Amino acid sequence: MSRNTQTRYVIVPRRPDRRPLWWVVLGLGWVLTLAVAWSAASRVAAPQLPDLTTALDSAHGRLQKAERELAELRQRQATLERSDQISRAANREVQQALAERDGQIADLRANLAFYERLAGATKQPKGLSVHSADFMPETAGTWQYRIVLTQSLNRGAVTAGKLRFDIEGVRDGKLAVIDWADLHQRDAAPPQPYSFRYFQQLQGSVMLPDGFVPQRVRVSLRGENASLEQAVAWVQPSETGET
Repeated sequence: MSRNTQTRYVIVPRRPDRRPLWWVVLGLGWVLTLAVAWSAASRVAAPQLPDLTTALDSAHGRLQKAERELAELRQRQATLERSDQISRAANREVQQALAERDGQIADLRANLAFYERLAGATKQPKGLSVHSADFMPETAGTWQYRIVLTQSLNRGAVTAGKLRFDIEGVRDGKLAVIDWADLHQRDAAPPQPYSFRYFQQLQGSVMLPDGFVPQRVRVSLRGENASLEQAVAWVQPSETGET
């Protein structure tokens, strides 16, 4: 082989590949550009964003505090309403008790006045007698009667018997008598029994016919030891000052 023959192969040194490095540099530059753009946008587009975030957090705190205070106020209101209901109920009970006591006192005073009148009327011993006969109208159209019987002649002895009465008056311009059966609007109405030592008050209800004007009450008492027929004037509460 000739020395002058040129070598067919040439050895060239290998240079390092710089393309990955460029990609990294480009990527870092892009990220930096985004950061700069975000910072600039934050300063330009929303310069008060940090303040708004702080204000929002503060508003959340105040809202939670207000909600807690509202819950406490509602609980306090419910407690006060319940206490008020209890107070009102207790007040009504006290007022009812006072009204009952007032009624009892009024009844006791009325009974005392009645006993005083009765004692004054019977200072002289008397046998069986009709002390009084009062009639009061009722809402049903009936009349409630209250007849008081007394006796002081036989002290300690029991006087017993049965009571009936008729009512005399005027009807259609004529004298008329409404007997015991008609007053009770039933045939063979039983008499009312009585039994007492010194006095007894008998009560009941009767019906008067329309157009009848009562004037007198004729009371009939039938007992084992004493019997009596006594007429007393028709008396209504308005005539005696009662209510």
